[in-house]
Formats: sequence, C-alpha cells, structure tokens
Amino acid sequence: MHVATYRVVFIIASIYTSTVFCLSRRKNELKSGRVHCYRIQLFVYIKRAHTFTTMSQASSLNSSHHEDVESGLVKAYVPADNEDAMSELSQQQSNVSRTQSLRVIRTETARSLREMGISQTFATVDPNRPAALENPIFPEEYTLETPTGLVPVSTLNDIGRTSEAVSRQRTRALSHGSADNRESDTTSDSLEKKTSGDGGEGFLPKEQELDPEIELVTFLINDPANPHNWPSGKRWLYTIVLSCLVVAVAFGSSCVTGALGLMNDKYNVSTEVSILSCSLMVLGFAVGPLLWSPLSEQIGRQPVYFISLGLYTIFNIPCALAKNIGTVLVCRFLCGVFASSGLALVGGSIADMFPTETRGKAIAYFAAAPYGGPVVGPLVCGFINVQTGRLDVIFWVNFAFAGLMWILASLVPETYAPVILKRRARKLRKETGNPKIMTEQEATGLSFKELVQTCLVRPLMFVVQEPVLDLTCFYVCLIYSLLYAFFFAYPVVFSELYGFNDAKVGLMLIPILIGTGFALLTTPVLEKYYVKMCHHRQPTPEDRLVGAMIGSPFPAIALWILGATSHHGIIWVGPASSGLAFGYGMVLIYYSLNNYIIDTYAKYAASALATKVFLRSAGGAAFPLFTMQMYRKLGLDWASWLLAFISTAMILLPFVFYKFGGTLRAKLCKQNYAI
Repeated sequence: MHVATYRVVFIIASIYTSTVFCLSRRKNELKSGRVHCYRIQLFVYIKRAHTFTTMSQASSLNSSHHEDVESGLVKAYVPADNEDAMSELSQQQSNVSRTQSLRVIRTETARSLREMGISQTFATVDPNRPAALENPIFPEEYTLETPTGLVPVSTLNDIGRTSEAVSRQRTRALSHGSADNRESDTTSDSLEKKTSGDGGEGFLPKEQELDPEIELVTFLINDPANPHNWPSGKRWLYTIVLSCLVVAVAFGSSCVTGALGLMNDKYNVSTEVSILSCSLMVLGFAVGPLLWSPLSEQIGRQPVYFISLGLYTIFNIPCALAKNIGTVLVCRFLCGVFASSGLALVGGSIADMFPTETRGKAIAYFAAAPYGGPVVGPLVCGFINVQTGRLDVIFWVNFAFAGLMWILASLVPETYAPVILKRRARKLRKETGNPKIMTEQEATGLSFKELVQTCLVRPLMFVVQEPVLDLTCFYVCLIYSLLYAFFFAYPVVFSELYGFNDAKVGLMLIPILIGTGFALLTTPVLEKYYVKMCHHRQPTPEDRLVGAMIGSPFPAIALWILGATSHHGIIWVGPASSGLAFGYGMVLIYYSLNNYIIDTYAKYAASALATKVFLRSAGGAAFPLFTMQMYRKLGLDWASWLLAFISTAMILLPFVFYKFGGTLRAKLCKQNYAI
C-alpha cells in the first residue's frame, strides 16, 4: 500500500514541477520577444517515477525474501520466473535510457516566421526545387535560413500555408490573371469544385494535407552547409571546374570529327558510317538526362557525377581497343548516355551555389561551355591525326581528359540543397528519436508513376501541347545543329578550295572560339541590365529575350558570309571569318532562350528543359548525317545559303515573342506556368 502511495505522490510532484518549469520558461521568452515551440517530454519523468517504484517493489520483495529465509519458508528456485523478471527489468531500463536521450527541441513559430517575411502568400517556386515536388506549401524551405532549423507543418498551417491554399493559388493562375478579381475568384472556386482525384486536362489533382506534427528541416542562420554561404572564391573555383567538365563532355562528342579518314581506313567503312560515331554520342545526350536528372534529386548531384562520369571514362577504353566499327558505335552511344550528366546537371550545380541575385552572372559565364566545348575537339584531334595517324590515340586522349574531370568533379561537394537537408533530417531523426523530422520532399513521397510522369511523359507531352516551347526549342535546336554542321562543312570547304589537311581545318574553327569569347563579355552586361530593371518593375519572361534579339542576326550573317566567300580566288580568311559572327550569336541566343524557357515554364522548369535537351540533341545528331552530302550536291555557296535563309527567318522569333509574348502565352499555353 505504501509503495502505491509513493508512486502517486512522485508522479504528481513530477508533473507539477515540469509544468511550473514550462510556464516560467514560456513567460521569460514572451518577455524577450522571441517565441519558440518546446516539446517537453513529461513521460521522461513519469518513466523515472515508474522505475523508482519498481525498484521500491524490488526492495520490498528483497526484505520479504529475507524474512522468509529467517522463518524457513524459502520457496524453491524457478529459473523461468527469474528469466522473466530479469527480462522485464532490462526492458524497463532500456526504455528509461531511450527516453532520457530525447532532448528538448526548439522549432519556429508563426510569429518568428512572419518576422522572416513568410506569409500566407506563396513565394515563387525555385526552378531548382525537386521536379516531383510541384506544389509545396513551404517553397522557401531550401533557401530560407532559420534560427532553429525546424519549421512545424502545424505552424505553416497557422499562417495559412495549406495544400488547399496552394490549390486555390494554382487555380487563380489558370485563369490567366483576369482583370476582374471577382471573376478570377469565381473561376478559381469553380475549378476547385471540379477537381477530381485522377486529374485531367484543365483540372487539378486533389492535394493531400501533410501531417501537422511533421517538422520540416531548413538551413540555420549562416549555415556553413548552405552552398550560398561558401566563400566566393570557393564557389567560383567550383564553377570553373564544372564548366571544364562540360567542355570535356562536348570535346568527347566532336573529337572523332578530326579523324574520319582514319576511321574509314581502319574499319573499311564509308564516311557516313564513321559520322555515326559522332551522331550516336550526341543522341546519347538526349537519352541520358531522363535517367540522371531524377536520380540526382534522390541521391544528390555528387554521387551521380561519380557514377556516370566513371562509366563514361571506362567506356572510352573499348572505343580505343575496338576491332570493328560496331563496337565503336555502341560504346560511343553509351558514352553519350553516361557523359550527359555533365550537360544535364552542371547548370543546376552552378545555380545551387549562387543566390538569385548573383546566379545570373555565374550562368552568363557558363553559357559558352556547352557550345564552345565542341569546337575544341576537331581543333586538337586534327593535329593528333596528322602527327600520329592513329585513331586509338584520339580515344586515349579523350579517356585521359574524361578521367581527369571525373576526379575533379567528384571532389566538388554536394550542392543540391534538398539532398543536403534530407541528409540532415536523417541525422536529426537518429539523434532525437523523432521520426517526423523530414523535408517536404520526403513528406510528400514520390511514386514510380510520378517519377515517370515528371521525367518522361511530361517532356514529351510538352512537345505536342506547348507551341511556345516548341518554337523556342526549335531555335535552340537550329543553333546547336548549325554548330555541328560547321564541323563537317569546314572540311569540305577548306579541303576542296585550299587543300587543307585535318590539322589546318581544325585551326579554322578558332574564330568560333573568339566569337564565344566576345559573347562572354556581353552576357554579364545583359545580366546587369536585367537585375537593374528588376529593381524598377516586376520582370516578365519576355525581358530575358534581349540577348536573343541582339544575337539572332549573327548566325544568319555568318552563313551568308560563308556562302559568299566559298570560291576559288578568295583568301581563306573570308570563309574562316564567318566563325566570329556565328560564335558570338550562338552564345547570346542560347543564354537568352535558356533563361526564357526557365522563366516561362518555372512551375515545370525541369520538364521544359528536358524537352529542350531532347530536341536539341536530336537535331545535333541528325545534321552531321547529311551536311557533307548537301555541300557536295548543292555546291559550297548554295548549301550555306540554304541554311542562311532558315536562320534569317528565325531572326523574327525573339522580336515577336518580346512584343507579343504575354498574349501568345495566354492563348497558346495550357496554363500560366510562370508562377
């Protein structure tokens, strides 16, 4: 009887003491003006009380046992009973140990979030967010820094952040910003009422509310794990390394163009078959991102670089040792699939390291890498061809370059904020014993159907359903295809007119590199102009087209020059100078249209960029297959002028979009994706 009394008294005292502690702590914090949520696990004290009473019972049984011994009433020893008792005591001790390890954890409150500028209005979703996380209730999770690093879902609900609110904002966006707010709200409500579980064209899928007890992980104030807080020199060093990685990948795609004759002789095949060794690798660039992009969102960019670039390096070995052309073609396609991670992820890695205010400047310098890199391939490998006469040396050089960049890229730390926070959440769950600490990406989950929808179905559906994206991607595809066309047109032009060998033909590509250098001096100026304009008014996606308007005439000018100067009696400087104009316009157009696609399709930026990569790589793979035949059949001048006519017609595209882009998007796009 006295043991039960002690237990009740101890529990009441523990609860009273902990309650007084909580109230006094809360009062002090209210006075200081900073409020945090505290989880006080009172059952720790209750468990201690339970352990104390258990020990008291054990002591009582002990004294009773001594009395029984003295009175000669000792019972026989039963091993099974002893094992059960020891097992129960061990379990109680482990429970006490586990509960004592749980700590008091601070989290953000509605007031602290409002002080940081978080309100019911949803911020613009960062294009670098996980592609499958389409409608987050906390889009600031990957960029916001908080004092505690934890934001409860219940707190977000308190300030109006719910899945229903997300759905309402999305339906308002679908109404394309009606001038009459009341009409817009009515449209929103009607769309929400028509929402179905399966979704469909014009309808929104029903959103699922998150568990209010979930605590979302954010970066801490001045968190060293946040790539935005890395030293500036460190971030620019990584930017240079990753840009060199893109150059290495592009170099690998075009390196064989400087040794087509060697491949013809070694495997006894036609030039058209040898050209496939280039086209198939570029075609691999279209397939690879469908694998690497979603994988990087789950395990991070660094592991994907390590795996894919390692395989790319290895598959250069069979290319060098191949005994037949079939081995070369298969391995070149696989090289394209594995190397495509560099083209698909590097832009995102650079964007990860820079805040929105300075991100554009870093991307502006990076813009030349995907287009300047292929020029280096025939330039270097043309000399290897002339000096050694061995095809395998070209593949060994590519193997060494790829291996070097594999090592350097693997040394770049993880930059993808969702994966960094996911790893931190896993660590916090282990340390605190709270299974509901996670990121919103983990909380919403990702099914195989959603993964296929995001990475495969939607990019292909965009090709059919989005004329604005199709026209933009067609222009990017044309510029990329013309670049690879130059690699096969120059050997015809300069070998027939001037008798140049592969080494000298490669030198004729240097003006394209010079043109890209001039473009790199222009893109930061354009970015500075854009940032300045953003301070004066709300920007639109069409504001990104200034660079394309400046650069669009230059590819056409280059092709007109190439056609007009491809005649006997004109010095080689004439056709070679066409590369200056092409290189300059090429980079400006790519830089501008890439940003336009991201801003126009911000909601599904990953899918829109996947569409662009697919169409661009398909065009780059197709053009080399007929370029040489076209120049030989139509003549050196008319072959260039045919391409010039197409390029001249495309000059109007950025001007028309700049003037009427808002109207065209409202009429031709399925919904307003720029939210």
